[in-house]
Amino acid sequence: DTGLPLIVSLGYSAAEIAQLAPRVQPFADALELSTHYIGDDAGPMIDAIRAAKDAVDVPVFVKLSPFRDMRAAGEAAARAGADGIVAANSFGPCLGVDAETGDLLMGSAEGYGWLSGVGLKPLALRCVFDLARAVDLPIIGEGGISRGTDAVEFLMVGATAVGVCTAAILGGPKVYGKIAQEIARWLDGHGYEAPEAVRGLAVDRWRAQGSRHALSAPTLDVGACTGCGRCETSCVYGAIAVMEQKAVLTEAYCSACGLCVTRCPVRALHR
Repeated sequence: DTGLPLIVSLGYSAAEIAQLAPRVQPFADALELSTHYIGDDAGPMIDAIRAAKDAVDVPVFVKLSPFRDMRAAGEAAARAGADGIVAANSFGPCLGVDAETGDLLMGSAEGYGWLSGVGLKPLALRCVFDLARAVDLPIIGEGGISRGTDAVEFLMVGATAVGVCTAAILGGPKVYGKIAQEIARWLDGHGYEAPEAVRGLAVDRWRAQGSRHALSAPTLDVGACTGCGRCETSCVYGAIAVMEQKAVLTEAYCSACGLCVTRCPVRALHR
């Protein structure tokens, strides 16, 4: 009714996919194969991809969980014929406890659950970053996207598109339009005509910087510094201190960990 593409997600084994894929093909513009419970052995994933490719003539994407070697898994998926990769699935198992009662919060037999949402985002970004450097396939970035800038970050580390689940569960389906509008406003505000203009930007910058990224202290814009002191509080190496309302950076003490860059509210510190 909407005219929008429909990606049908299914799993898990090759036998199950061989049975299910032909049944959903009339409705599917593409398939997404979940490998959430397959584990570190790439064999079942490879078999699942081949079963899907044999059964349908629409693109087949494979969704990877974040606890495996993403580069090796991506390369194996590409060799098996996957048309794209989705990363990353939820992480776990994890545990939640009610501090008032001691009850476990999740509904499984063991009390375990799976981590998704904002807490997953740094891990998911790393997964997409690794995949983008390993394979020449479209990547759908997922994990912790709840606003437009989250989506932009996934594009910058190499995603072709993004997926959103937890934010819509928590906030309702209107979150999709909100995120799309925020992406458009961000692109307009930064002089980019389309999402393609920022795709892979972080990967390209990392390649251009090479080993300097890991070895160099951040750049300090003293003029932009407001003397708030967050950097001094967080620097366990004593490399940065606020003197006369301005930060002073001693590069000889700096370990280049980057924490101060993430703490600065006015972007006076940057790579």
